[in-house]
Amino acid sequence: MVGTEHGMRIADQNQLVTFQLGEELYGVNIMDVKEIVRVQEIRAIPNAPMYVEGIFNLRSEIIPIINLHKRFHLSKVESTDEDDDLLSGFVILDIDGMKLGIIIDRVSRVVTIEREQVQPPPQMISGIGSEYIRGVVRQEKGYLIILDIRDLFDPKELQKLADINMKSPLAAAI
Repeated sequence: MVGTEHGMRIADQNQLVTFQLGEELYGVNIMDVKEIVRVQEIRAIPNAPMYVEGIFNLRSEIIPIINLHKRFHLSKVESTDEDDDLLSGFVILDIDGMKLGIIIDRVSRVVTIEREQVQPPPQMISGIGSEYIRGVVRQEKGYLIILDIRDLFDPKELQKLADINMKSPLAAAI
């Protein structure tokens, strides 16, 4: 691993799970992804932060679902065909032992990125601040924005999500 001027560490090669949110293509490290699941029924949670869509039951495990569209004020792409509906869903992430899901508009593919392809993030991309972005990779049709999932939520937010998981009466009912 090699450091950069932003204090992040990027391996010589990274495998990323890529997905679409709004008009942009995003990627997260494949080692942080537990699985990708199709859209499921989500139960709303009273008094949850506005970006928490709710919770759902994944094989008897209660997973909080985060809506990054709301978190970053992104427009959701309206699906125009059945294929898009089949490719939308949740990416289940493991952030230091805590599982949570993020809603995606469309799963793309797994790609391998060389370290020298990764450029520092610009100050602002489509409402997402550079503090959440590990880097940007230029592609034929735009950019691939590499998210740093550990910086998407501060420790207080993660604790609040864990508390929602444990204390929600809805969690017991699922």
